[in-house]
Amino acid sequence: MGVTGQEPAGKRFLVTGAAGFIGFHVCQALLARGDEVVGLDNLNDYYEVQLKKDRLAQLEGRAGFAFVRLDVADRAAMAALFARERFDRVIHLAAQAGVRYSLENPHAYVDSNLVGFMNVLEGCRHSQVGHLVYASSSSVYGANTRMPFSVHHNVDHPVSLYAASKKANELMAHTYAHLYGLPCTGLRFFTVYGPWGRPDMALFLFTRAILAGRPIDVYNHGKMRRDFTFIDDIVEGVVRTADHVARPNPAWDSDRPDPGTSRAPYRIYNIGNNQPVELLHLIEVLERALGKKSEKNLLPIQPGDVPATFADVEALVQDVGFKPATSIEDGVERFVRWYRHYYNV
Repeated sequence: MGVTGQEPAGKRFLVTGAAGFIGFHVCQALLARGDEVVGLDNLNDYYEVQLKKDRLAQLEGRAGFAFVRLDVADRAAMAALFARERFDRVIHLAAQAGVRYSLENPHAYVDSNLVGFMNVLEGCRHSQVGHLVYASSSSVYGANTRMPFSVHHNVDHPVSLYAASKKANELMAHTYAHLYGLPCTGLRFFTVYGPWGRPDMALFLFTRAILAGRPIDVYNHGKMRRDFTFIDDIVEGVVRTADHVARPNPAWDSDRPDPGTSRAPYRIYNIGNNQPVELLHLIEVLERALGKKSEKNLLPIQPGDVPATFADVEALVQDVGFKPATSIEDGVERFVRWYRHYYNV
């Protein structure tokens, strides 16, 4: 797909979930530095499809970008895509997202997050992809309460099927790294927010309700603490990690196995802001940015939710030299500016 017919200067990437929040921004960053990107998405209706189409519209027509509408759970089509395209790197972000929705529709998580991930692993293996970077989640920490959450902690007590599916992805990736030498890096994202964000996430829901003069649902009576991480920081971490191919840890000890590394080319990193924010504080920051007060419905914690998340990002800093740093004030301000422009409010 060399635009000029010459050998491309950059690498050839497959980005799954390209019409999604993080995937769209990752595609933009790769294209901006001269990589070629095949963006894959099934444009499902888990949230408003128009938002996904509008993200895609920002990418289509750009040099080096091609879009494929495909479901990662489609085994034959995924095998054909990998055989045809020969990718250098794969950034796998397509997944059925959402903790609460996994209580309503568990099968969607098996199809997308387990079957889909299997198809990606097989594609990478059979076409000798140089590095697979995939989205895990802070939700894998589940019932853990020792803070900050570290990739060197054991994570065997998920409290939602979504979390279990992400933990399963890490185990599946390790198996492929071990058996086939496929370098795999899992990224545990902590609550991501920013322009073009997901409408099912708290910041988006709150903004929409406050501007419409409706009350907002605040779970755990506002005592939730989340390591809110701005999209630009997430993207920087993803791209740097993709460039930093996972390698075996020579010091890995099978008597005291470190969950974050391996004797195989396998790594796990947290990407979080390393500064947890209480939900009530986020709401205050949002009210200031909107110039409008909220009316709150204070509710108990929901099944599957965890009261707090806080990322230890030391491994990411050491290996790729990057630490998220956008303040909640700056990030929320930028989100609100985008929201007002996009929805014309």
